[in-house]
Amino acid sequence: MLAWIVAAGSACRSGRRTLHDSRPQRVVEWAWRKHQRHARLRMTVSSVSTGPALVQASVEGMHVMDVLRARGLVEQFTGDGKELQELCTKPTTVYVGFDPTADSLHLGNLLAIIVLRWFQLCGHTPIALVGGATGKVGDPSGKSSERPVMSEETILHNAKCIQANIEQVLKPQEGLPNPIFVNNIDWIGKMSFLDFLRDVGKHARLGVMLAKDSVKSRLNVDNEGMSFTEFTYQLLQGYDFVHLSHEYGVRIQMGGSDQWGNITAGIDLAKKLAPESTLHAVTFPLLTKSDGKKFGKSEQGAVWLTASKLSPYEFYQHLLRTEDADVIKFLRRLTFLPMEQIDAVEQSMSQPEYVANDAQRLLAEQLTLLVHGVAGLRSALATTAIAAPGKAADLDAEALELASSDMRSYTCDRAQLVGQPVVDVLVSAELQKSRGEARRLLKNGGVYVNNARITDVDAVIEEAQLLDGRILLLAAGKKNKLVVRVHHTHATE
Repeated sequence: MLAWIVAAGSACRSGRRTLHDSRPQRVVEWAWRKHQRHARLRMTVSSVSTGPALVQASVEGMHVMDVLRARGLVEQFTGDGKELQELCTKPTTVYVGFDPTADSLHLGNLLAIIVLRWFQLCGHTPIALVGGATGKVGDPSGKSSERPVMSEETILHNAKCIQANIEQVLKPQEGLPNPIFVNNIDWIGKMSFLDFLRDVGKHARLGVMLAKDSVKSRLNVDNEGMSFTEFTYQLLQGYDFVHLSHEYGVRIQMGGSDQWGNITAGIDLAKKLAPESTLHAVTFPLLTKSDGKKFGKSEQGAVWLTASKLSPYEFYQHLLRTEDADVIKFLRRLTFLPMEQIDAVEQSMSQPEYVANDAQRLLAEQLTLLVHGVAGLRSALATTAIAAPGKAADLDAEALELASSDMRSYTCDRAQLVGQPVVDVLVSAELQKSRGEARRLLKNGGVYVNNARITDVDAVIEEAQLLDGRILLLAAGKKNKLVVRVHHTHATE
């Protein structure tokens, strides 16, 4: 049973086995058995894994632009498309920029990494640019006010963090061009202000710069406007394109649809600095839901790709809540699954025997594997299984410990737990605000200990309910879960 998870994760990590864990194997097998009882899409290892071998086979002999179009990953491009199509019939170099505005990328940024990975799989060289210089200025695109200034230390830290996010997906693989990582502070940081004005600024025309949507939208904001610093951002990004074209032979810059103005500014600049160069822009749609809202956002904020900012379980759950109207679109754009498999899933959703959320589970599994690896998916599945009310026999201490990193926890002395009324424990653990609320919840059948419903308002926590004598799962309602631990004490007898 565990073979699927091992194979999928190993494939995601370019064939490197990474399943190392000190916890007993039975804990992992328990989580997977629990998951299998919910899963209905019975797929083989080869059809489920996002492994490089499978992806390479699916794009063999295919043009990268055809692959991207089929998956809805092309919105705008320069020219009539013929020259771009011809350019990509041979190995070329493409880049996407990522500014270090936070210490993690989010789900919306993942789309750009996916696009770079498709280029790599089709035999082209991908370059991921981290904007150590442009991050000091701040991209005004889509912003109603100027970004706050960050310290040098913060920018450096953020740059390292987001490169780690990118490397989780964009990595070396035998038989494919190696990805290249660059930081624009390495060339922009060496230019003096006067050099920049003389060598770059003299070629810029205010009329063209003022016509950019990112500028016009800000100039119309009362009492805010746009600073000169932000206004020059498009020149900095444009110069990146020129520099990478000269140093690395980059011919294509990709970006979200909101980056069209910045990307074309680079093409305009290149025509003046190097008239012989022919550069292209390609943008992909922003990751939005059917209602127009960004998919990379949740009620708590951004859906981060770094586990310390958003646990694998929370990441998995966000994907699991995808609407039916969106799930097929996201399977096409965010996963490397074969198109024929995604089409089959889409067809199955209209069949009477279709089980709700099977497509969402597939999406959540694939992306959690891609972003967090085998261990992240394993933890997310264990927590998901535990979070659903069920029989007490479904739990054991080690399984609960495996899931506990993704759940809220509360630690107390044994005397504060064993023999204490459930009502009091609910309040002391802050699952309920008052004893009155806790009593009402108990009467209504909304309290669970180790996934077993408790309805007796006078019930107390018993020693036998402590799994391995140290831990239990307490729930107020189906979603409000808490891992309760007792302080470790040494025996005195």
